[in-house]
Amino acid sequence: MNKFEQIKSLVASIEEDVIKFYDKNNSAAGTRVRKGMQDLKTLAQDIRIEVQDKKNNGE
Repeated sequence: MNKFEQIKSLVASIEEDVIKFYDKNNSAAGTRVRKGMQDLKTLAQDIRIEVQDKKNNGE
C-alpha cells in the first residue's frame, strides 16, 4: 500500500510541471515530466509484481 501512496504523491508533484510544459511550452518542465513518468512506470511495475506474488502465494 505504501507504493500506491508514492504513486499518488508523484503524480501530484509533477502536476505543476505538466501545466508548465503544455500551457507555457517550458521544455525543461517537459524533461521533468518525462522523468516523473519513468518513475511512475517503475513504481507501477513494482506494484504489479507485488500483487502477482501475493496472489500466487495465496496471501
